Amino acid sequence: MIECYVGSCHCGAVRFRVRFEADQVSFKCNCSMCSKTRAWLTAVAPDALTLLSGEAELATYQFAARKIRHRFCQKCGVKLFGQSTDATGRPFFAVSLTALDDIPAARLAAIPIRYFNGRHDDYEHPPADTSLL
Repeated sequence: MIECYVGSCHCGAVRFRVRFEADQVSFKCNCSMCSKTRAWLTAVAPDALTLLSGEAELATYQFAARKIRHRFCQKCGVKLFGQSTDATGRPFFAVSLTALDDIPAARLAAIPIRYFNGRHDDYEHPPADTSLL
């Protein structure tokens, strides 16, 4: 079953709609960006995310290998999603679950979490310590 939610930044300048499967797995990563922002993300295909407003307000930040385009509102600073490609070259969005406005708290709490050791470029195994993720 496909679920659909609307998300936004803090100031409301950027709004988007995202669709994902009811059994979708989320992820938390210990890379420097994700750990500092306490990112909680889920990956979706490009056609599953629709920007509703604020395209001109979106800024991009990239670092290190510059594989991921971290997109955030340049007015309030809230990171909404990242854009990248997977190991096979397929594009995807990594959407911030905490930016979703209309997802019920109980539904959010029920989403399974997978942990990545992005700090060591090991996306197959979780880091030894996930307590701060």
